[in-house]
Amino acid sequence: MQNNLFSLPAEVWKNRRLVWKLAKNDFRTRYAGSYLGIIWAFIQPIVTILVYVFVFSIGFRMGTADLGFPFVLYLVAGIVPWFFFQDSLTGGTNALLEYNYLVKKVVFNISVLPIVKLISAMFVHGFFVLFTILLYLCYGRTPDWYYLQIFYYSGAVFLLVLGMVYVTCAVVVFFRDLSQIINIGLQVGVWLTPIMWVSETALKNHPWIRMILKLNPMYYIVSGYRDIFLFKKWFFEHPVWTAYFWGFTLVCFLIGSRIFTKLRVHFADVL
Repeated sequence: MQNNLFSLPAEVWKNRRLVWKLAKNDFRTRYAGSYLGIIWAFIQPIVTILVYVFVFSIGFRMGTADLGFPFVLYLVAGIVPWFFFQDSLTGGTNALLEYNYLVKKVVFNISVLPIVKLISAMFVHGFFVLFTILLYLCYGRTPDWYYLQIFYYSGAVFLLVLGMVYVTCAVVVFFRDLSQIINIGLQVGVWLTPIMWVSETALKNHPWIRMILKLNPMYYIVSGYRDIFLFKKWFFEHPVWTAYFWGFTLVCFLIGSRIFTKLRVHFADVL
């Protein structure tokens, strides 16, 4: 088990320069051939945010007046980490399929391919973190020491997705329908996390449902971003929740490493 835990990180660290080079190239070529290029990586999520703000703040008026801040601040703080999770999970799952020509090379270390997709998605995530900070500045909320936790929660979701994509990218080679299943799961997950609604208000009479929803590790991440920007809490103020998240992440990584290691010898044959 110890070998499974440290072998993949050791391979990634050994090939860190290659990983960085591939990640930058992946980010640049994602929208190659279009007139606006990589700008599309930022336009689409911004448009999505604006649509959500209009629908829920104006259309359904699911505001957060009872909490003392505009709905847009609550929404953006939660949806920014979700965008990274969604982009990383879908991209990382299909990494081996997309780079199948590298998988077939005997000398190439294919364990770096999933992390390339995650780093590429992190470029966009960094932009949206800055976007969120500027948005909060427009509402008169200046950065403070709690903002340092952005690095903690960004690293936490990165490691969570990494463990998950080592499973999904290995399985999808043999079961292509997994990509569609993940897309459906993400569509459902965005509503269950919750991002579009306030669980403290909507589920105040259903504590057990709220407890079950908290088993979703992205609930921890989304709540953490809101603790940074809105509620001003440190991650260590939730010791049980934090321990659960890192335990879940470790298990994901152990399972992912084991599955990836066992199936990697068959990738080239199937692809």
